[in-house]
Amino acid sequence: MHFEELLAGDGRVEPRDEMPDAYRRTLVRQIAQHAHSEIIGMQPEGNWISRAPSLRRKAILMAKVQDEAGHGLYLYAAAETLGVDRADLLDQLHGGRQKYSSIFNYPTLTWADVGAIGWLVDGAAIVNQVPLCRCSYGPYARAMVRICKEESFHQRQGFEILHTLAHGAPAQKAMAQDAVDRYWWPSLMMFGPPDDDSTHSAQSMAWGIKRFSNDDLRQRFVDMTVPQAEVLGLTLPDPEIRWNDERGHYDFGAVDFTELFEVIKGNGPCNRERMAHRVAAHEDGAWVREAAAAYSAKRAEAAA
Repeated sequence: MHFEELLAGDGRVEPRDEMPDAYRRTLVRQIAQHAHSEIIGMQPEGNWISRAPSLRRKAILMAKVQDEAGHGLYLYAAAETLGVDRADLLDQLHGGRQKYSSIFNYPTLTWADVGAIGWLVDGAAIVNQVPLCRCSYGPYARAMVRICKEESFHQRQGFEILHTLAHGAPAQKAMAQDAVDRYWWPSLMMFGPPDDDSTHSAQSMAWGIKRFSNDDLRQRFVDMTVPQAEVLGLTLPDPEIRWNDERGHYDFGAVDFTELFEVIKGNGPCNRERMAHRVAAHEDGAWVREAAAAYSAKRAEAAA
């Protein structure tokens, strides 16, 4: 079936189907950025595995960080169906030619930050990613089904951490509130710039890669999160949040996207640290990749 007919019928484009080069390039860029975000995103929370406050918390956090590695694997595999090589994608990441989510360039200063990442960052990811389960490109859509199921567990884990802290000692509640204060605005920036300033959003929606605009997704996240904050007993750091009966949504303050663009440029609190750690880990693991390649070659020779 022709590409336009597939999209018109809300069908799925598969790897061997004909597709415009621009569509392929857009998918490679988006899926690669998503995969890079998953593996870079292991760092802020992995930093707390050895310092988790209990054995139970440690086990849960280890499982979560492992999930993120798995998400990266699914996504790199989906990108490879478009004719690219994950080694090349990683080279582009390490060379600064491809990006990852700006949210992972913020530090995790306290244990409460792990909860804030789970509740806010993974909550924003769910709002962003659930529509991708209906993406027009089949391998990406199918990878997102499992990723979204696991992200929902991560979001609940973060909510539970913050709920425990918010209902604990005054110092624990203050720590939880501080984490939410620092992560709220960066979480809103995860949806990207306003629709009028978004370079790729309109075309991605026309192709069925995206289903909703950046601003629509941001509004969904606010509507979902405000009632949850009330249950937690924590305050979101935006005095302009209030319910609007006429719109049927929560109003909220303007996001200062200047910070987002600065972080994207490499000027965030942890940009250099995150990339240096990623490159070092890649180089330290070279022997594993070499051993795997040698083993694969040996098996192929034996089979021949």
